[in-house]
This record gives sequence, structure tokens and C-alpha cells, in this order.
Amino acid sequence: MTRLPLARDLARDLAILVTRLGVGLVFVAHGWQKLNYSGLDRTAESFARLGVPAPQLSAFYATFVELLGGAALIAGLAVPVAGVLLALDMAGAFLFVHGGNGLFVSDGGFELVLALGTACLLLAVVGAGRFGLDHVVRGRRSGTHNAQRARAGG
Repeated sequence: MTRLPLARDLARDLAILVTRLGVGLVFVAHGWQKLNYSGLDRTAESFARLGVPAPQLSAFYATFVELLGGAALIAGLAVPVAGVLLALDMAGAFLFVHGGNGLFVSDGGFELVLALGTACLLLAVVGAGRFGLDHVVRGRRSGTHNAQRARAGG
């Protein structure tokens, strides 16, 4: 009977991994696009035309949160932090750019930012899963802590 929970845990961790990789890839691509193809200045100009507040700061935030946060999701490192920062990025995209355009992305709508933002929020809550660097780091910390407790007699 122990096989079912183990299979369920494996399925959960694989689903988290696939989600992290897919969502992370999309964010890395968009951050890379802002940095290398548009450039921060052109991204800020575009944000200003769209009415995004503090367009220079917003362009910097969006570019680097998408690039580095996406990479963090892929690696499974600091996933709760990256998930929250990326969800906030998508909340801004919803509020200032896409929210008033309806659902469909073909009309400039919010379907992509909704899907990405909610996926990031979920990842922020569930974490990296077993196949991420967060798991490795947490395992090392708890192993060190447990070894110290054992040596101390408690």
C-alpha cells in the first residue's frame, strides 16, 4: 500500500518540474527579448506609451524579474520568492496593459498574463518540488541541523 503515495508524490513532483520548466522558459524568453532585442530604453518608452507608471523602473523590474525569475523557476531555486515576484509582474501587466482588452491575447487581452501569473502564484505556494535546487539546499540545511542536534544530544 505504500506504492500509491510514492507514485502520487512522484507525479506531483514531475508536474511541478514540468510547470517550472515551461513557465520559466516563457519568462526567460520575454526577459531576454526586453533586454537584448528591445533594450531597456525602448521597453521603457513602450511602457510609457501604455501608461505604465514609472516606466523606466517598471521596464527594469519586468526585464530582470522575468529573466532571472524565469531562470530561478527552471533551476528550482528560490521558487517561492521568484513565484511571487513574477506573479506581481503579471499583475502589473494585467492592471496597466491587458486587463481592459478582454480575454484573448489576439486582441491584446489578458489570457497569457492570467495563466502565467496564476501558475507563478501556485509555484510560490507549492515550491520547487523534489527536482529543484531548493530541495537540495533544504536537504543540506536540515541534514546539517540534524547532525548538529545529534552531536548535542538532542
